[in-house]
Amino acid sequence: MAIFRAAAERGTTRLSWLDSRHTFSFGDYYDPRHLGVSALRVINDDVVVAGAGFGTHGHRDMEILTYVTEGVIAHEDSTGNREQVPAGEFQLMHAGQGIRHSEFNASPQQTLRFLQIWIQPAQRGGAPGYEQKNFPRVEGLQLVVSPDGRDGSLTIRQDASVYRATCSAAAAVALPLPAGRCGYLHVVRGSVQFAGRLLTAGDGVAFDTRDDLDARVETAAEFLFFDLPA
Repeated sequence: MAIFRAAAERGTTRLSWLDSRHTFSFGDYYDPRHLGVSALRVINDDVVVAGAGFGTHGHRDMEILTYVTEGVIAHEDSTGNREQVPAGEFQLMHAGQGIRHSEFNASPQQTLRFLQIWIQPAQRGGAPGYEQKNFPRVEGLQLVVSPDGRDGSLTIRQDASVYRATCSAAAAVALPLPAGRCGYLHVVRGSVQFAGRLLTAGDGVAFDTRDDLDARVETAAEFLFFDLPA
């Protein structure tokens, strides 16, 4: 059965430099009804003012996927990476046995917006690591993360795949969810009909193969589709 998550009902963190919306419980926001879906633990929609950001802090035992939708992230980490991640690019950080990093808005004038997504790895520990890639946009579904790095995707340490969908108005998209798996759809922009509901930016829905797996785009839209272990 599809379980919907309305954008307006997400948790919030508001600071002088940060406006963050939490699809699932995170930080000081806790809701026992929204603890994640399968290995998917966090989807934070973060807006950071010019020149500000997250100072150096640590993570471990988590696969951290970042998708920049506006602006540029300036990233530094304890494994020696110093990178800039512009809008449209994906970054995947393997926290492993421990990594420290910082994320700042690289612009002194423009707003930064990004989705930060945490997926629990299949095994704890291991060496930390870093990947980053720009995927040229295509119409329809596009694989960006997979457990085996197929088709040039980023390689995650979990039996999970992530697709970006970029769709014109009135498009129909069949979501490739194998039997015995569960899925999650998060709308980045535009509007999408799924399981009898109209979803707009920030809305999400968890589902399995008992549901109708066709997404019907109303207005031109972009969404992320997660194929997750049951």
